[in-house]
Amino acid sequence: MWYVIIGQDSPNALEIRKRVRPAHLERAQKLLAEGRILVAGPCPAIDSPDPGPAGFTGSVIIAEFASLADAEAWVAADPYVTEGVFESHEVRPFVKSLP
Repeated sequence: MWYVIIGQDSPNALEIRKRVRPAHLERAQKLLAEGRILVAGPCPAIDSPDPGPAGFTGSVIIAEFASLADAEAWVAADPYVTEGVFESHEVRPFVKSLP
């Protein structure tokens, strides 16, 4: 089943985000290679694809997992969680309707 993972950045998390981004992307790339990512990306803090020092407010991943528990375990082990980029996160089941 698909699950939406929504992470909310901690205040002033940009430098930590930059530092741990390679490890975060490596984990996401494994899901992508397995065909398990529908969409993924950051949410800029300003209306720009490159927010510069304004940074990001969080990230969204919609990915396929065997269960909600598996999705929660995956995000709990992600560097954005373990290193403090996200001050909070949630995982919810998602049903793709379009396209």
